[in-house]
Amino acid sequence: MSLPADPNEARLAALAAEADRLARHGQANAAARLWDQVLAKAPGHPGALNFHGAAALARGDVAEARRLLSQAVRGQPPMAIAHANFARVLQAEGDMPGALAELDRALRLEPGAYAAHLEKAKIYGQLGRERDQALAYESALHLAPPQVLQLPELAPVFERAQAAVQRNKRELGAFLDARLDPLRSGLGSRSLARFEESLDVSLGRKPVYLSRPAMFRITGLPSIAFFEREDFAWAPAAEACTAAIRAELEQVLAGDQAGFVPYVQTRPDEPVGQFAPLDRNPDWSAYFLWHHGRRVEDHIARCPATMAMLEGVPQVEVAQRAPAAFFSALKPRTRIPPHNGATNCRLTVHLPLVIPPDCGIRVGNHVRTWTPGELLLFDDTVEHAAWNDSDHLRVVLIFDVWHPMLTATERQLVKESLEGIMAFYGQDAPLGEL
Repeated sequence: MSLPADPNEARLAALAAEADRLARHGQANAAARLWDQVLAKAPGHPGALNFHGAAALARGDVAEARRLLSQAVRGQPPMAIAHANFARVLQAEGDMPGALAELDRALRLEPGAYAAHLEKAKIYGQLGRERDQALAYESALHLAPPQVLQLPELAPVFERAQAAVQRNKRELGAFLDARLDPLRSGLGSRSLARFEESLDVSLGRKPVYLSRPAMFRITGLPSIAFFEREDFAWAPAAEACTAAIRAELEQVLAGDQAGFVPYVQTRPDEPVGQFAPLDRNPDWSAYFLWHHGRRVEDHIARCPATMAMLEGVPQVEVAQRAPAAFFSALKPRTRIPPHNGATNCRLTVHLPLVIPPDCGIRVGNHVRTWTPGELLLFDDTVEHAAWNDSDHLRVVLIFDVWHPMLTATERQLVKESLEGIMAFYGQDAPLGEL
């Protein structure tokens, strides 16, 4: 059986807690009276010594602050705030190394104390240690809660911090570029691509874009924006069909314009959001060969070469949802806003057919242009956008293939799962494209 707690210690703890509460609510005089009572009962109480030491420092009495805070930092239990306040005393006395050491002690006790990193950054600035200052600022920016970062009174501090961090990143980038250039000189662009993106992200040159499936995520797959066409055994045969497919497209454009329908057609009960300008707008239209897993027979009849090519690629098959294959037409001066696809179990494939200048596609932080007859393959669950800033129509053939990192078993499990989701909710449930 445990012994009852010491009632005197319990009363002292309650008194200290109330004093601390009053201080945090700006009632300094009432808090001071309670802390005096705490000191009368426990002369070495670190909380009381810290309060009075900070008050002495605020009124400019550095000597009294030193006397009180040097005791507070030796008290038990140790208090991060006491070490931080004692660091301010040492700064006032010109002992910058000592102040930094006290701030480090405070951070060991309270690793999330962003204000201590700001104090360190201030000292490093006074010492001319700009790189150390930038690292301290970076830690403060990382640790400060969003609501603190948005406080108007702290805006100048965090603006200086951001500027120092960005300046340091630029200098570090130049230093690393010079160091790495001899290694880069013997490597091709593909060998360097992943590393260069990693370096750019680390240095803040580019943002991070991760796979963000809207409906169904396969875990363990990397967030790769573009895949390289030469890695797919079926790609050369598909590309070899470009001329025949473009000829079929030209016949469609000449004889079946009505077959193109607006690509964005939201349900009445769905939010339109960023796609509002394109909703039911023929500026971005599709001529479907496969639509939600169903063959569009009259369109297919016009495009036998296109269908023959599609039969040779590993298209996704999910009842009522896939395959999907269509000519995607983007009219002049039309932009598709940034968005994320439904599932990373697949890759989206573009076969460029009619490509005027001033067109492009961004996936993550990679921007590419279409070259007629050269496939573009990408993970559409990474944020992507496209544009046609020309005065002419842009058309690509779009279809989906299984993600190459999925096993045959995983493909079957995905198929059964997606079909099961539709069976559970019903075919007409608002499940998006899955």
